[in-house]
Amino acid sequence: MKKNQFIRDIDRPLMHPDHKRPMTRREFVSQGFAFGTGLTLGASIFGLASNKSHALSAPLQDFLTNNCGAFDNSNAKIPFICFDLAGGANFAGSSVLVGGAGGQEDFLDTSGYQRIGLPVDQTPNLDSATNPLIDDTYGLKFHSDSPYLRGLREFAPNAAANTNGAVIPARSENDTGNNPHNPMYAINRYGANGRLLALIGSRNSDSGGNSMAPVAYMNPEVRPTKIDSSGDARSLVDTGELAQLLGGADTEAVMEAVYRLSDAKLGRVNTAITTDAIVKDLVRCGYVKAASNAEQTPDDIDPSIDTEIVGASGIFTQAEYDGDREFRKTAAVMKMVVDGYAGAGTVTMGGYDYHGGRRARGEARDLRAGRCIGAALDYARRRAKPLMIYVFSDGSLSSNGAIDNQPGDGLQGRASVDPGGRGKGEWVSDNQQTACSWFLVYNPSGRPQLMGANQDEQFRHQQLGYFRPSGNVETTATPVANNVNLLVDVVALNYMALHGEQGNFGSVFGNQLGNASLMDSLTAFQPIVNGNINSPV
Repeated sequence: MKKNQFIRDIDRPLMHPDHKRPMTRREFVSQGFAFGTGLTLGASIFGLASNKSHALSAPLQDFLTNNCGAFDNSNAKIPFICFDLAGGANFAGSSVLVGGAGGQEDFLDTSGYQRIGLPVDQTPNLDSATNPLIDDTYGLKFHSDSPYLRGLREFAPNAAANTNGAVIPARSENDTGNNPHNPMYAINRYGANGRLLALIGSRNSDSGGNSMAPVAYMNPEVRPTKIDSSGDARSLVDTGELAQLLGGADTEAVMEAVYRLSDAKLGRVNTAITTDAIVKDLVRCGYVKAASNAEQTPDDIDPSIDTEIVGASGIFTQAEYDGDREFRKTAAVMKMVVDGYAGAGTVTMGGYDYHGGRRARGEARDLRAGRCIGAALDYARRRAKPLMIYVFSDGSLSSNGAIDNQPGDGLQGRASVDPGGRGKGEWVSDNQQTACSWFLVYNPSGRPQLMGANQDEQFRHQQLGYFRPSGNVETTATPVANNVNLLVDVVALNYMALHGEQGNFGSVFGNQLGNASLMDSLTAFQPIVNGNINSPV
């Protein structure tokens, strides 16, 4: 008889006998020893903002728009959030269905499904005609017992009809933040921006998350600002005693005056296009952006007092919000991004290096991630905004077929069902060969439509690449399948396609994805807006 294993709280750190002790911050996050917290820059005159007041004067508004790369609502892009699950989470098969060259329902061998955690009695090819183990409620096909799907159903049931998604079979290295997974700089390069910030992330890192961003796309001018709580959000537009002493309208007037005085002094400096001239423009932009930000109040961007997010009619109950830091982190990022205060954001969730025996350990963490993803979807629905959500992890894992029927790790869903092992295969080792990423798109005007003239073509556009029958990624299927460096490019291509502008990919990013025909094969959806969110299709 198998000895019962230790039941572990969902937030208890993971230690594996085959892993060295964590030494770096990324290793601490992936094993649940750290949770994505970081430093928030203290207030300075460049970050001052204040209570809501009159708009900027016309000359300053023109300077802000024309010289400082300021947010232009007339060309606002689709909000974008990525979930970085640090450690090597499982997506393929047990959660998002993966198949052969024909798409998600081009079924793998039984041994292939066993490799990705599904025993014989839970494989999705049991009855392809009327299969209760396949669920397409959110467009993208999930295993019907996927913990991510259960989380989505709990927190975003009303968003399902307007949601669709796609999966990208692609290898990435195990247990490392050095995979250039994070696409936010690329999303910003295309045009995503916000009224307060271009990019935000729940970690104080160059990418805003656990995994790094491609070096070629990094831009220090838009380095993500760390936001993982309502306090971080409020600090962006809180001038403290200045607003209390002067009041809202006077505060902005003072800040405009500071800009004008500083500009006058800077005007005495040589105006040639030199390093000094560049610094002058940066200083001017710092002051005028601070004055512009004064149009928001801390209450405007605080998720904890947004009744659509927390409360009797909100996404989270007060007890849920107070009791789970991952909910608070997600709420802060989703409010900033969906409401247009930031162009794109990363939510990092730690503890996804969950192999080593008990399946229940991964099921509990995956359920919580699904609930956070669902919260972001439902907030977009409530705000009637489109949203793209991208989900990735560093590597993946595999099963040896041993079954876990033990009780769970203590995380209960709203139906009070502790996930437990659910009779699925135990995760026993890291395995980058079984990796994939996936994304969901919410469109308030209706479910996003797949590319392709017929159903067979559409199935192939919902799965951008494919798996071998044995349960491994087919590394020759697409340029990205064996090259994580190109994964961000595929995500950016699909983001541009939602705006109807994928034809401009080469001019923005280069031709590394190949010719137009190959790029079409890597594109999932037809446009949902014409260039910006103010012009829906």
